[in-house]
Amino acid sequence: MYAAAAFKLLKSRCVCSRRINKRLVSYVLGIETSCDDTGIAIVDTVGRVHGNVLESQQKFHTRYGGIIPPRAQDLHRARIDGAFERCLKSAQLQPDQLDAIAVTTRPGLPLSLLIGLRYARHLARKHRKPLLPVHHMEAHALQARMEYREELQFPYLCLLISGGHSQLAVVNGPGQLTLLGETLDDAPGEAFDKIARRLRLYILPEYREMNGGQAIEHAAQFSTNPDAFEFPLPLSQQRNCNFSFAGIKNNSFRAIRARERLERTPPDGIISNYPDFCGGLLRAVSRHLMHRTQRALEYCLQEQNNRFGNATPTLVISGGVANNDVIFENMCHLAAQYNCRCLRPSKRYCSDNGVMIAWHGIEQLRQNRAASLRPLADIDNIDIAGSASFHESAVSLVQEASIKCKWIQPL
Repeated sequence: MYAAAAFKLLKSRCVCSRRINKRLVSYVLGIETSCDDTGIAIVDTVGRVHGNVLESQQKFHTRYGGIIPPRAQDLHRARIDGAFERCLKSAQLQPDQLDAIAVTTRPGLPLSLLIGLRYARHLARKHRKPLLPVHHMEAHALQARMEYREELQFPYLCLLISGGHSQLAVVNGPGQLTLLGETLDDAPGEAFDKIARRLRLYILPEYREMNGGQAIEHAAQFSTNPDAFEFPLPLSQQRNCNFSFAGIKNNSFRAIRARERLERTPPDGIISNYPDFCGGLLRAVSRHLMHRTQRALEYCLQEQNNRFGNATPTLVISGGVANNDVIFENMCHLAAQYNCRCLRPSKRYCSDNGVMIAWHGIEQLRQNRAASLRPLADIDNIDIAGSASFHESAVSLVQEASIKCKWIQPL
């Protein structure tokens, strides 16, 4: 009953929405505070971004070698109201013109998530707007649909790679993702950050303000012998779609240490052939991602599974690590071998941002999902969660299929 009333309220507000290109549109505010970026954005149902403000904490946390949750929370708290006001000004909208508020509630750093949810509750009560809870990784998986709206239809396969996650999932809609594989330990972005820090790339001026993945990708461009270092192939004997980057990380630490001893590198120095190391590392990570995704593609394309249905077979790469052009080009190369399209969101939307949260809210409203359309009296029941799974898991089914692949090698 509450959901029906909320939906009627939403429909009545849509009547007052602006017309753009003779189409009736409504506006959703997105709030993202799952980690160390404060993102606020306003997106309409046509897929146009009217305001997008992103307050990054990267410079602060880079000085300490990693994210400090209490300080991240303090910075979110100090910046979120100003980000909201700037977003409204950029969009040239008033709060009463918004039709709903979407906010990240899971997964993420609990202290950071709490700031976003509390602020979203405040706005929802003050301006009497529906509040839509958003699964952060689902938002990454759906973001490409905002830019490839007519072209990208459900279902499709999505590789989610970021600083905290590595997952393969079939996407059927918001709240309808099927997990095929996930990381058993480190995520690729996390491994890149730790390896770049151990390599001491930060001592070079050009890399001081880059995250680990960006620094490694840049340094790899100057590699003349990427085979100078050997990297293991994780999970090579396991016929599933899970990932593991701990072995690559630990092997990297040992290789760096051995090279430092050989060159007698000082404590404030860096090995001489660091570009070759970065080139080999990037190739090793690409190979691992390709192998696990290749099995997922074969599983989805099997006649008895037919996970793509009648849709054009499509692989979407999303998350912060999707910004890496070497990895993306390798994934496109892999997809092409299966006559499969390979897409990713614009780079500015691959990393955490408020746009993807607002768009997830729009996807929810299109489905008229009763669980998401809550009356104001019910918003206190929306809570945060540091970890969260998808709607269903097919990890065991992939394992049981035991698909043997003829590996496609990186470019």
